[in-house]
Amino acid sequence: MSTPHRAGPREWAGLAVLSLPTALLGLDVTLLYLALPSMVEDLRPSGTEALWIMDAYGFLIAGFLVTMGTLGDRIGRRRLLLAGVTAFAAVSVVAAFATSAPMLIAARGALGIAGATLMPSTLALVGTMFPDARRRSLAIGVWAMSFALGMAAGPLVGGALLAHFWWGSAFLLAVPVAAVTLAAAPRLVPEYRAPRGGRLDLPSVALSLAATLPLIYAVKRAAEHGPDVPVLTAALAGTAFAVLFVRRQRGLETPLLDLTLFTNRTFTAALVILLAGLVGVGGVLLLVTQQLQFVQGLSPTVAGAWMAPPALMMLVAAIGSPLIARRVPPGLVVAGALALSAVGYLLLARLDADDGVTPLVAGFGLVYLGLGTIAALGTDLVVGAAPPDRAGSASALSETVQELGVALGVATLGSLAAAVYRDRVAGAVPAGTPPDVADPARDSLAGASSVQDRLPPGLLDQAREAATEGLNAATLTAALGVLALAILSAAALRHTAPISQDPGPADDPVRQDARSG
Repeated sequence: MSTPHRAGPREWAGLAVLSLPTALLGLDVTLLYLALPSMVEDLRPSGTEALWIMDAYGFLIAGFLVTMGTLGDRIGRRRLLLAGVTAFAAVSVVAAFATSAPMLIAARGALGIAGATLMPSTLALVGTMFPDARRRSLAIGVWAMSFALGMAAGPLVGGALLAHFWWGSAFLLAVPVAAVTLAAAPRLVPEYRAPRGGRLDLPSVALSLAATLPLIYAVKRAAEHGPDVPVLTAALAGTAFAVLFVRRQRGLETPLLDLTLFTNRTFTAALVILLAGLVGVGGVLLLVTQQLQFVQGLSPTVAGAWMAPPALMMLVAAIGSPLIARRVPPGLVVAGALALSAVGYLLLARLDADDGVTPLVAGFGLVYLGLGTIAALGTDLVVGAAPPDRAGSASALSETVQELGVALGVATLGSLAAAVYRDRVAGAVPAGTPPDVADPARDSLAGASSVQDRLPPGLLDQAREAATEGLNAATLTAALGVLALAILSAAALRHTAPISQDPGPADDPVRQDARSG
């Protein structure tokens, strides 16, 4: 077996180029939360329209990831990246100058479709540029770090822009990123196209959307309204279409999603770890940011600054874990990081409303330490287990399960925290309180804070304590789940050798099948 060529300066420069659109997507996750109040004031959307302004992007990026990952394998990953970043910049300009809520919703949906081209194409190109396992794992750590940097910078950049410009300026950051990518990528990033990709099966694309979108909708609606009839209907419809999608893939010579990837134990275990690990982070991230703003009383910009230390811990884990995994089996590295993450959840589970910011940030920093590890090593295990001509599809699956994990976390842990809050506050609102004050106070701490000038004395403090108890319940649940996941990781990945001892594709049955046709 030939030894993979070692990456040189051109490959590392190409990685820097690929990190730009990746960081842009991370930035977009947190940037618009600060811009939403200004959008609402300017565009006057209804409550449903405001919700869709935020959700349209997430729905469509999750729905199109698998399709775009496979499309990149078929038409060329660099070609898809350049087309996607061009579309992302163009639609961002439309969003920046939107004159109505429906126009902005449509633009956000188009941004989701364009964004779905960027994550799998950049990640698959990293695998192409760094075929050596040790350098690939480090490069994927850098890739994960760039996304984390974008997320961490979002509140700070958003606050700075909104202090000097209008809300639409947040969207225009995509333009210079696209310009640099379009100029540098053709020179520094190699093209890759699967040698026997085949045609894109449009019925499979339709079935994948029909399966993914209702399931994502069901999870998001359950987080807001509980398990009602629309949630059940959407979940059943999505499941039925998922079954049809799987059946069709099994009968195609060149399927949209190659199900034989799941015969690799490492691939499947890594996907499960990414999915379950993101459930805890997705649910608790929202609760921690609310705790900083509504319990500790910080402004959005200051709260965003306090999120920098956890982001730094995530960056350290994303770069450090692949280096440690060169000598220690990845399963043990992942399990150890998840155990530390569980300690962080337990620290959050012991918080009181008057404990201050430092213990909150310290606990969440340990949570992010685990996230950085599974984002880097888990993603590397997924990409590394797939044959080169299916790396785009594998990358898309990695991103899809992470999107689903975040949505599930918000639905489950967010709903648990909300239920605890409502139970504690329901009896604390005095009789005779006007409904326009009592209803927001009973619903959430954000609602109570919005009417705090009209609340009965002491009720806001009780609401803050109730929100902290909700955080305690959610993080205790997450701690137990993450501890179980740590044990599962050590067991499921026990046969995975340290990266420096990577056996290569010759010992991988999935890659052998790919080479034999």
